[in-house]
Amino acid sequence: MSAFLFVTPTWNGAHWAEKMRVSLPGRSVRVWPEMGNTADVHYAAAWLPPANVLKDLPNLKVIFSLGAGVDAILSDPTLPRNIPIVRVNDPDLTMRMSEHILLQVLMHHRQQRRIEENQRNRKWDGFETHAASALRVGIMGLGVLGQDAARKVSMMGFPTAGWSRTPKSIPGVQCFSGKAGLNDFLARTDVLVCLLPATAETDGILNAALIARLARNGPFGAPILINAGRGRQQVEEDIISALDSGALFAASLDVFRKEPLPQDSPFWTHPRVCLTPHSAADSDPATICNYVAAQIRRYEKDGHLENLVDLTRGY
Repeated sequence: MSAFLFVTPTWNGAHWAEKMRVSLPGRSVRVWPEMGNTADVHYAAAWLPPANVLKDLPNLKVIFSLGAGVDAILSDPTLPRNIPIVRVNDPDLTMRMSEHILLQVLMHHRQQRRIEENQRNRKWDGFETHAASALRVGIMGLGVLGQDAARKVSMMGFPTAGWSRTPKSIPGVQCFSGKAGLNDFLARTDVLVCLLPATAETDGILNAALIARLARNGPFGAPILINAGRGRQQVEEDIISALDSGALFAASLDVFRKEPLPQDSPFWTHPRVCLTPHSAADSDPATICNYVAAQIRRYEKDGHLENLVDLTRGY
């Protein structure tokens, strides 16, 4: 019987293994570094795998990513290039991300941070508000997560647009694509949401030059940034500078270049930053294990795998 291996040095692998034994009964489920006979391992699920672990599994058939992104697996310089990699595409994870994006958009739209500060100061402040139709949201990255978030944001009445590397079509969402469409997308965007995949092309894309191209005629007089993609996409010094200068009105950041976020980071105490600990779309072990088990059963029946990673694109 084929064995299943978790390679999750920064996660509680034993907890994941417990859930996988329920989802995939009758299989040997192991947790690195206790791998047993490596020749038995046909399937592996990984997050930040150490070098040479996956490469040294002689009968490995499929690698599963345990997060929405696959950069944590592709960072392994010894990753075997001939083994298919499957990324997670589960409705629960997608819903969690959309909840987070909608929460952040609404928080800024309804000025919740200001309300909370007024409560702390016992200040009765009936400030001016605006309609959702006045705040234009733009989502960078129109994969499964981006498309779902765009649909839900649009349903709330926000004029919503999306930008992606290749053309997409989403009912109720204005879609832009490629380098030719980026300027127009940014120029109409009051709230920029980043859900881009982590690739060499998206590294550092959230920088001063991009911020300067966002709209300045929205209800807050400056744009808002929401990043739930990857920390390597943001130039953090540029974001802090933009917040201090007023080039950005506010930012909601779920990801950072270094995690956990260092104690001396200015993001912790900046009054215009909402900070979350890379929790926008947490992977639920039971749900993800059910998804992986279903993929394995289908693969063993007809050789079919869904949501395969294109290594040339990096996602």
